[in-house]
Amino acid sequence: MPSILVAGATGNTGQGVVRTLSNLFSTGNALPNHQIIALTRSLQSPAAQQLAKLPGVQVLEQNWVEITADWLKSHSVVRAFIASHVNTTQFAEESTFHVAALQAGVKYVVRISTNAPNVRPDCPAYYPRSHWAIETMLATPEFSALQWTSLQPNMFSPFGLFSAAEFIKKYRATGVQGTLELAISADAPVAMVDPDEIGVFAAHLLVLPDPSAHNKARYVVNGPVDTNGKEIVGWVEGHIGAKVEHVSYEDMSGLNSSPLLVELRKNNSPNVINSIQASPIPMWAGELSVSTTSKAVLELAPPQRTPEQVLRGILEV
Repeated sequence: MPSILVAGATGNTGQGVVRTLSNLFSTGNALPNHQIIALTRSLQSPAAQQLAKLPGVQVLEQNWVEITADWLKSHSVVRAFIASHVNTTQFAEESTFHVAALQAGVKYVVRISTNAPNVRPDCPAYYPRSHWAIETMLATPEFSALQWTSLQPNMFSPFGLFSAAEFIKKYRATGVQGTLELAISADAPVAMVDPDEIGVFAAHLLVLPDPSAHNKARYVVNGPVDTNGKEIVGWVEGHIGAKVEHVSYEDMSGLNSSPLLVELRKNNSPNVINSIQASPIPMWAGELSVSTTSKAVLELAPPQRTPEQVLRGILEV
């Protein structure tokens, strides 16, 4: 039976892809006689076990960076979704996946990129250059047999709102404020997007009877509304019932001390890894507003969850 492969099925966007595909298959609004293969690095993880309960989903323990053309053929993969990592090996590993897909006769791939203004060869941050290189490679004549669509999402709303949620939780527990550190600027509009809804859009692309209209497309995926730092401060004040005393906008200190970057610095050039601090520059310049959303996103599966709704959801967990 032909398969749709979801690499990174338990990740930020992958879970939305798998759930939406399962739902579309169950309601008959999808490709007939296809199955869903969801990849995970651990079958024992709670996310993997939840996905395994969904109709039409087969969860396999397999690291996508080790997938070969023979593996894809043996599992009858004809379409695939991939959300890569931000390691410095991204280009080598993701390009190897696409070469294997081409060799195996996979017909269509939907991949996750990063925000559109950064996907260029001279981006100061290192990882968007890898996305540019992958998209450039896929657009060459040598890859003409493999149709693809690259999704260029805005900042993920859970990441953009994490510090605000932690500020609220700490104040509720201790009555102490500290400084509210926000990665976004005070006034520049940014349409943060729920990563789950990026997965919903990707799934709708993957089940199209003929995806050729979206071949070689790069789609900007934003959330439904713009927000800014000052508005988020207002939400925080509403949740704590007090005025926020100290705010730091365009503050990357939380990311810089995150376990991800700490781990990346261990085995890579600090000069390369620290360049990630340049990635929000287009956001601070107001280049990631809702007005940039691609038409195809609005037509197929427009994101619905606002940042304010996402913040409430984080607080309820």
